[in-house]
Amino acid sequence: MSKIVAIHQPNFFPWLGYFDKILRSDAFIFLDHVQFPKTGGVWTNRVKLAIAGKPQWMTAPIIRNYHGVLAINDMEFETVNPWRTKMLRTVTYNYSKAPHYKETLEFFEPLILNPENNISTYNTNAIIAIATQLGIPNHKFYCSSALPHTGISNELLISLTKTVGGSIYMCGGGADGYQDEQIFRNESIILQRQEFVHPRYKQIRTSEFISGLSIIDALMNIGWDSVRKLLIANQ
Repeated sequence: MSKIVAIHQPNFFPWLGYFDKILRSDAFIFLDHVQFPKTGGVWTNRVKLAIAGKPQWMTAPIIRNYHGVLAINDMEFETVNPWRTKMLRTVTYNYSKAPHYKETLEFFEPLILNPENNISTYNTNAIIAIATQLGIPNHKFYCSSALPHTGISNELLISLTKTVGGSIYMCGGGADGYQDEQIFRNESIILQRQEFVHPRYKQIRTSEFISGLSIIDALMNIGWDSVRKLLIANQ
C-alpha cells in the first residue's frame, strides 16, 4: 500500500494549508533539525492574523545573540519579553466579537501561554494539539531530529520518507523551484504536489477575504466543525 509522507518545519500557529498537508499525509515529519536562518523572518516564530481588519504579523521574539549556526530544535524564545500575554491580549481584542471566540480562546489560551521556550517543542505541541482537536490521528507525527537520515536538500527528504516507510513524498505548491522529480523517481519515490486551494469563509471586520492567516482566524470565525469540513472538502 502506498504511504504518503509530508515534511515541514514546525511552524508557529500555522495556516489552513499546513493542516491540509497533515490531513493528506499518512506520516508527517517536523523538519526540526535543519538550520534556523540567522537573519530575516520565518514562519517558525511568526504568523499573520487579522488585526484591525488587516493582515498583520504576530511575532514571537527569539534569542539571536549566538555564534555560528543553530538548528530549529536548538532555538529558544526570548524570556524577558512577555510576548505570550501580548499575543493573547491582541487575539482577545481583535476577535472578541467573532462567532466562535469563546470556545476558540479557551482552547488556544494554554497553547499560547505555554511556558516552553524551545521553539520546536512549543510549536509541535501546539500543532499536534490543534490537529488532534480536528480529528487527525496523532500517531502520524515524527520529528526529523529523532529519525535516522542522510544527505541534504532532496536527498534528505528522500531519506526521511524512506525511514518512515513512505513511497510518496508530498511537497507544497511552491516547491517546483528546488525539488527535482527525477531524483525522487531514481529512488523509487513518487513526488506528489499538495495543490492546496485556500477556502473562503466569512471573516469579521474585513471588507475583503484575507487568505493565509493562522488557523486561529478560521476557528474564531467559523468554529471547529466548519474548519474540519473545509479541510475534508479540500481533499
